[in-house]
Order: sequence, then C-alpha cells, then structure tokens
Amino acid sequence: MTTTQSRAAIVATGLRKSFGDQLVLNGVDLHVPRGTVFALLGANGAGKTTTVKILSTLVGADAGDVQVAGHDLAREPDAVRAAIGVTGQFSAVDKLLTGEENLRLMADLHHLTRDDGRRRATRLLARFGLTEAAGKPASTYSGGMLRRLDLAMTLVGSPQVIFLDEPTTGLDPRSRRDMWQIVRDLVADGVTIFLTTQYLEEADELADRIAVLDGGRVVAEGTAEELKRRIPGGHIRLRFADPQGLDAALKVLGQASHDADALTLRVPSDGSLRSLKALIGRLDDRAVEVDELSVHTPDLDDVFLAITGNPDDEKVSAR
Repeated sequence: MTTTQSRAAIVATGLRKSFGDQLVLNGVDLHVPRGTVFALLGANGAGKTTTVKILSTLVGADAGDVQVAGHDLAREPDAVRAAIGVTGQFSAVDKLLTGEENLRLMADLHHLTRDDGRRRATRLLARFGLTEAAGKPASTYSGGMLRRLDLAMTLVGSPQVIFLDEPTTGLDPRSRRDMWQIVRDLVADGVTIFLTTQYLEEADELADRIAVLDGGRVVAEGTAEELKRRIPGGHIRLRFADPQGLDAALKVLGQASHDADALTLRVPSDGSLRSLKALIGRLDDRAVEVDELSVHTPDLDDVFLAITGNPDDEKVSAR
C-alpha cells in the first residue's frame, strides 16, 4: 500500500456497475483523506447511492478496486464493515422502541457488555440532545430527532468512516443546521464523513472536497472555491462616491461594465486573491479611490448546472 493510500480513508479506482443494461457507474475514481468531509454531488440517477452501497459493502461492483479505512473491500469486507457506519436516506430506527432501547439494541449487535452498552447509550443520548426523550417511543420523535437518533445508532460501533446518504432530506432549516454541526463535531474528533446530498448549500457548508457525478462518471472535483472559479460569471463590484471616481476607474480598467446611475463598475474576476490584489494595485497606482468593493463568485448551483448541463428535474430518478 502506498503512503498516499495509507493516509486516505477511501481510495476507489475504476468503479463500474450496471443493473441490467443500465450502466450506472462508468469508471469512478475517488480519493478521500482521513478526517475530512467529502461530498458526492449528483442529480437523481447519477449513481450517488450506488456508490455508497458499493463502498459500504452492500452491493458488489462489476469492476474496480477499493480501499476503505486501509482495508481492501474485496478481500477484507468484514474488516471494512467493522470500520464504517452508514446512515441512509431512510431511518433505520425502530419506532416501536424508545430512543434508549434503539441504542441498547445496537450495543448488543456490536457485542458490548450490558454495562458498556448502557454507558455508550447514555453518552450518545446526551451528545445528540436526546436525553429527555430517551424513554419515549421513537414514533413520537420529530424528523430531526429521528435523524439524530439514527446517527447516534451509527456511532455505537465507533466507526472511522461514516457514509451519510442524503442525511438532511426533508428536514426543516433548523434541524438541518443542527445536523451540520454534528457533522463538524464528528470530523473534529477524527471521523471521516462521506456525504451525498442534493442540497448544494450543504456541500458548500461542510465539504473539504466535492466531486460531481454525472452520467456515471466524476466530471469535476475540488474544493467548493476551486469549482466555483471554473465557471464564468465571477466579478468584482466597485462602487464610487461620485461620477469623477467612476470615470477615473473606467480609464484605468478599460472595458469593465458600468452603471452610471449606481456609480458602479463590474470587473470580471475569478475571485482569487491574486486577481483582487492586481486590481487594487492598478487603482492605487492611479490614486483612484473606491467607496465600496465586493467580490462575487458563482455558487455551487451555477457550477452544478454548468458542469452537468442538466437541471435536477430533467434527470431520471434511478439508483
């Protein structure tokens, strides 16, 4: 195993998967560093859930090599299962049991002693803000509480890698942000999170790196900022105190678009610090005073649509 692979939580090379005559994954390569959040984006049918199922040993790949937590997926599936946790789109909580009973059941499945299971359940209930509801049936829990309990159940086994497959679908904004903070806390503790989501804001908030899946292939990968800079439309907006300042800036900057009534200039930019410094330097050299400056870059919605060429609702809902 190479040093790069040993430092990675997940390394996948050439993943292929078909269901009948439908090719779902067509040579997917992934590299996920330990202790990070890696987001896999894609519209319905892009292959996100299939990728998670393969990486978590639930479905076999037709071709490709995978290492998860330092273990070969094909040769050591049990070791992979012992190192991971999976929280899917649909809760695995037994709603007839209480929150505490659900956690105690998971502790039994992980072969913890009764005392260890009780202590683990108590700690997780407190960590996820469920102590007061511990003795209530899960059927009485809100959507956000169910998701927190589901993730708490995943943590009973102390996984190194957690697969979160669209974990906040259907949650209200407050519950979604609560889940985001839980994810950040897990990563701070050294856990690796592999996240699939259709909420681009979620990937922007959480992910250290993002891969965009389209047509069974990874069509783009990078940090959120790197991906945004690939898309045209970024600009620096300058506002001036008077028409004289605007005119002076126009002479320096040339063909920048301007709004004489609003006293603003819009200068194309990739949003990088280098381009910003260069622009400010040009204005300073000519003693042009700027009243207000703001940097605007495309958001991940722009990136997603530009890279895939399809809005979400044009995609076929599939695996």
